[in-house]
This record gives sequence, C-alpha cells and structure tokens, in this order.
Amino acid sequence: MEKRQLGNSDLRVSKIGLGCMSIGTELNTAQKIIETALDAGINYFDTADLYDRGMNEEIVGKTLSSKREDIIIATKVGNRWNEQKDGWSWDPSKAYIKEAVKDSLRRLKTEYIDLYQLHGGTIDDPIDETIEAFEELKEEGFIRYYGISSIRPNVIRKYVKDSSIISNMMQYSLLDRRPEEVMPLLEENNISVLTRGSVARGILSDKILEAIDADDFKIKAYLNYSPEEIKELIGSIKAKLLPQSRSLNEVALQFNLAHKSVASVVTGVSTVEQLLDNVRAVNSSPLSKEEIVYLEMIAKKSNYTEHI
Repeated sequence: MEKRQLGNSDLRVSKIGLGCMSIGTELNTAQKIIETALDAGINYFDTADLYDRGMNEEIVGKTLSSKREDIIIATKVGNRWNEQKDGWSWDPSKAYIKEAVKDSLRRLKTEYIDLYQLHGGTIDDPIDETIEAFEELKEEGFIRYYGISSIRPNVIRKYVKDSSIISNMMQYSLLDRRPEEVMPLLEENNISVLTRGSVARGILSDKILEAIDADDFKIKAYLNYSPEEIKELIGSIKAKLLPQSRSLNEVALQFNLAHKSVASVVTGVSTVEQLLDNVRAVNSSPLSKEEIVYLEMIAKKSNYTEHI
C-alpha cells in the first residue's frame, strides 16, 4: 500500500484510511473490519470521541493496541457530551480540550495520539486559545501533531496563518468540489488534505450504477445537483470511462487521490466487503490526465458560499 507524507510531519499515511465511525459497536464485526484493513496495508485509522459516545475509540484501542508502533491513530475533539449522554454541545475551549484528550488516551489504550483534530469550528471560536491547547499537548507529549476537520474557508485560513496544523479533513467528491477553493492555500503551506465523503453518500458507488438504468430509478438531490443532473453525470462517466474496466467507486476514489494536496482518502465502511472494494479501488491504476480533465469538465465547480 502506497504511503504519503502528512503535511510537514514525519507521519506517512496509507493512501486510504479507515474511517471508523461506521464499523459499529458489535465487537467481533468491528474488529474484523479493522484487522482486514491492517492486512490490506492500511495504517491510518480515524475516529472521534463523539462516535458512539466514546465506544468507537475503545474498540479501536482494544483492537490496535498490540500494533501501536505500526499504525497512525487520529481522533477528534470539540463535541462535548452532556451528563445524560443524549446530546452534545460545541466546546473548543482550552480547558475542555486538555481534559478530553486524557479520556481519549485512556479509551484508545495509548500514551500518545498521532493526529489530534478539532472536530469542526467557526470563526467565532476562541481560536487562539484552541491553538494554545494543541501546542501545549504537543509539548507535553500527549499528541504528536494536530489538525482540523473543517469546511469553512475563514476558519481554515485562520489556522493556516496562526497554527502549525499538518492536515485538514474535508468532504470532497466529484459532486462536491468545494475544497478546491482552499486546496491551493493548503498545498502552498504544506498542509495535507484528508478526504471524506468521496462517494457522496453512496451516489458514486457501483450499487447506484447497477440501478441507474431501471425505469423506477430514483435519487435525491445532492448539494447543487438535481436528481436529473446526477443521473446525467453518472451516465456520462459510465459511457466515457467505465468501458475501460473501471468501476464507479474506483473513479470516485482515484479522483480524490489525483490531487497533490490529498494525502489519504478516508472511507467509512460497515462490512469487510465494502472495505476490500475500496482497497481494490485505490490500488488500481491512477486516472490519466485525460480522464481527470474530462471529469473536471463534466462535474460542477462549486464554492463554499453556496453551501455551508
């Protein structure tokens, strides 16, 4: 499995990462997915303290503790569960971040987190205080590096200017090209992009491709794409690219990987079969320049002012 440098750090992440949010809470099933990922050469595992009220971190920690030196663990902070554990609020304060990291370390069964990410955020946050918390955690050895998970250009620009983030996680796909608005800035500053949502809630999947020609095929609108436009786009890809023995899933993931700023495509799965399909997709041949030009031509260019 190819590995790519994450920002200006010494972390080298597999070009596909496992987004652990969807692995579920049934221990045997979740562990089988994680172990299959390891066997496939995946070394980047992404979770968050929010997922399943911390249970996701516990499963990740229990499964990967014996492989700690061989893997990269990323988790996120900022969403604070209430006492009843039936809801959460946003809390990017220094005090909360420095408290929450200790709980994550305990659940993950590790002495350090490779990549600690702010799980969202707005320009009205106490950003200087948040940055100070992450920097102190680095100095104290609780985390190796930190990043953000944000789609807001004003927030991204602030962290690029004032912090030492090495990455930003962003939703990115053929149907959502908004990150291209800030990718040049991130690339100029040697900050990597970790992508999520590469198949656009399953729209860019082979399952959809199999159903698209049916008379009763229906699909919901997505961002600024109408159902008719989605069907037309998929039809165009099918006619132009898929005769070359590519799958739609492959086209979707390889489109992300074609961008220099992207270090890893982080995909969420709930079955081993889905995981192996994604691994096959990223291990296939990269898109050619001609294929990329064609995809960029038929897919809408959008910006964040339209959908935030």
